[in-house]
Amino acid sequence: MKIRKQLLSGNRLYQIGYNVTLFGTAAILLWIGIFKFTPTEAAAIRPLIEYHPFSFWAYDMFGQQSVSNFVGIVEISLAVVLLLSIKFHSLSLYAGVGIVCTFLVTLSFLFFAPGVWRIRDGVPIADFFIVKDLAYLGFGLMLLGRSMSNDKEKHDAEMTSSY
Repeated sequence: MKIRKQLLSGNRLYQIGYNVTLFGTAAILLWIGIFKFTPTEAAAIRPLIEYHPFSFWAYDMFGQQSVSNFVGIVEISLAVVLLLSIKFHSLSLYAGVGIVCTFLVTLSFLFFAPGVWRIRDGVPIADFFIVKDLAYLGFGLMLLGRSMSNDKEKHDAEMTSSY
């Protein structure tokens, strides 16, 4: 009974959830980042990027695949920094900033990209592949807050006790 209580304690469940979110976010960023190097994904993200007020110019300066490759490099780099932040606490600040910025940009596609919003059966819906980024934004804010807590010893103790 005591072991089960320890396994299901609030701190333990929080740490498990945090680790699942961290590794899941890193895996998804890595996977999607790799996919950006394909012509299929390069074509798929073009409408999002070319109608955005911060990136509309990119296709005039670079080709479709180059723009997609750059996005892929950013996503893969974020995944690597996020994974390295497990061992090197100082990197969690950079991972948090990168994740927050990345997902603020992707969420802004809801306002600028054509065809993202539609009415289905009388209900306004958006492309859910973008809406899900709200959860990633939340994780980025958690990571940023955690990295700014200046409690490195507590962070290290939490990370080592979770394995």
